[in-house]
Amino acid sequence: MVIETDAAPPGLARPAGSLRGPLSIAIACFVVWGLAYGLLDVLNKHFQETLHVGKAQSTWLQMAYFGAYLTMSVPAGLLLQARGYKFGIVSGLVVTAGGALLFIPSAEAASFPLFVGSMFVLAAGLCVLETSADTYVNVLGPPEKATQRLNLAQSFNALGVFFGPLIGGALFFAEEPGATSAGGGQGAVQLTYFVIAIAVIAFAAFVSFSRLPEVREASHEAADGSAVGRSALWSRSHFRLGVLTQALYIGAQVGIGAFFINLVTETWPGLTSRGGAYLLSIATAGYLIGRFVATGLLLRFAPRVILTLYGVINVALCLVVAAGVDQVSAIALIGVFFFMSTMFATIFTLGIADLGPDTKRGASMMVMAIGGGVLLPYPMGRIAELYGTPSAFLLPAACFALVAFYGWRGARPA
Repeated sequence: MVIETDAAPPGLARPAGSLRGPLSIAIACFVVWGLAYGLLDVLNKHFQETLHVGKAQSTWLQMAYFGAYLTMSVPAGLLLQARGYKFGIVSGLVVTAGGALLFIPSAEAASFPLFVGSMFVLAAGLCVLETSADTYVNVLGPPEKATQRLNLAQSFNALGVFFGPLIGGALFFAEEPGATSAGGGQGAVQLTYFVIAIAVIAFAAFVSFSRLPEVREASHEAADGSAVGRSALWSRSHFRLGVLTQALYIGAQVGIGAFFINLVTETWPGLTSRGGAYLLSIATAGYLIGRFVATGLLLRFAPRVILTLYGVINVALCLVVAAGVDQVSAIALIGVFFFMSTMFATIFTLGIADLGPDTKRGASMMVMAIGGGVLLPYPMGRIAELYGTPSAFLLPAACFALVAFYGWRGARPA
């Protein structure tokens, strides 16, 4: 791996200590899409109440968000290859801000389809941003520390996810059931996304004037001396299964978040939607704590061991949630967030391990797997409408079983 800077000739490596600034900027990007994702699940329930959409229909927000990842990840990877990390980060921030500004006319029209379209544009920017920042953090330092770096960065992502439900719960829901939320329903949405847009534009300007070193991965060769080729990427079983596992894990995570407030308000007598949003913040706090705990555990245990154990635990917890026991199921669902904490980062780094010059392209496929978020929300919504919200959590349980298998056997490089 060669790290280059504008202030030095190509090929001149920078000291490790000088990478702290660029790494800090990349990690700050994680807060941006963490906040956007934290607001997403609150918007889901908010539009059920203010725009009177059904549980299944409300998941079009999630499908727009993760559909953008599905369709834009490959172009984002190509952009990253052609223009580098700094251009990718700045471009992602600018498009994200544009999507946030589109929420203003969408809220004025109180139109759910317009909100869905705005969410797609916002998420397209986040996709470019995440493809750039995830990969940058992964390569910006010693390869053997990549999992720890990405888990640390994802901890700051969880910080954004934590504040999302707090903000949405306070602004988007009324204190009493049946009352009208602040701003006539959508005024608070307008204000929130306007502030987000201004903050993101300011951060994009800061990044554009910062010096971020470019990283070129060293070429890896096969046993016969030939360079690792395009077909070799998909011939690696740990990468192929990693992409599938990541897609289904993200599907589980998104479905769980989409119906968290529905589940806790239906299984916790007397709990309002605002109270459910605050419980979601508690769950995401567990997610945040879990990230830091996992970062420490990774200093002592192999990533595959932790991924297997966490996957098995979440299968058991989701079965408890599916049982629909008053309060117990809600508490079990909060626990699921703690054990989801390290899954994305660990699957990501295990999946792109030893890809050499294909690292950026492999990483773009891993980010594209985030598009798996479109897979579970709608089926979970239909199950929730037909059989009750708790039953829908059988689908995430099956996904976590695959996560456990990937850690146990599938992540072993061929």
